[in-house]
Amino acid sequence: MQMNRRSFLQLSALGGVPLCLGLGAVDLRAAAKGSKMRFGLVTYQWGRNWDLPTLIANGEKSGVLGVELRVDHKHGVSPKLTPAERREVRQRFAASPVTCVGMGTNEDYHHPDPALVREKIANTKAWLQLSHDIGGSGVKVKPNDLPKGVPHEQTIEQIGRSLNEVARFGADLGQQIRLEVHGGCSELPVIKAIMDVADHPNATVCWNCNGQDLQGAGLEANFNLVKDRFGATVHVREFNLGDYPYADLMKLFVGIDYAGWILLEARVDPEDPIKALIEQRELFAKLTGQTA
Repeated sequence: MQMNRRSFLQLSALGGVPLCLGLGAVDLRAAAKGSKMRFGLVTYQWGRNWDLPTLIANGEKSGVLGVELRVDHKHGVSPKLTPAERREVRQRFAASPVTCVGMGTNEDYHHPDPALVREKIANTKAWLQLSHDIGGSGVKVKPNDLPKGVPHEQTIEQIGRSLNEVARFGADLGQQIRLEVHGGCSELPVIKAIMDVADHPNATVCWNCNGQDLQGAGLEANFNLVKDRFGATVHVREFNLGDYPYADLMKLFVGIDYAGWILLEARVDPEDPIKALIEQRELFAKLTGQTA
């Protein structure tokens, strides 16, 4: 039976046949949910003692092709870098398949001292400029506590307003603010309350795989509190250690078709870090239904 051009294109659009382009064929059916998630590394334990060329080389060897740079580690990427040094860092990443996901900082905004909060905000802006200059896409910050003697609502409001300020600054640079679920603010209802104040769209949440995720109504309910505010990064620990329900968590991220980075913030000190990175990458692939 002959098929005219219009019928062929209509059937192709419905996924009935592949549309041939050049020498290959492109299947127009949508990719599977979760297929856009990528696996990377936070230089928390693994990578903390690697200089930048070694960090990039080990990412290439292991197939772990994204990195969030923690501050004050051996890679030496800090706001102290000159413009020329920043260009060199950017060029190193550009010449490799490893993506600079951004900076992982300890800046936080819960302090009762207003001068300290202003200092933290100024520091964050400097990190955002650095991330922009080296080719990153954002900066991780922390809430980080609910100080005693201060009404929780007051601290939550202060953190949220601070996030809005740095989010506006980052947006002008194309840099995302990523609030790590951390410290005394790790309960997800608290993070939700902070984000209700921090309503700038460039202020986002970095899920952090804490024990508090399982409290209250449980993992899925807590996940749902903030799923509409997720940024480009999620922090996980080793998938095969401890009792955190990573299989359930990855199903939730697959379910929302998350398209960001799942970043390993490892805690142990392996004898062979390349082998360990490969193992974790393969576990990630299994948990998300991707091909290792």
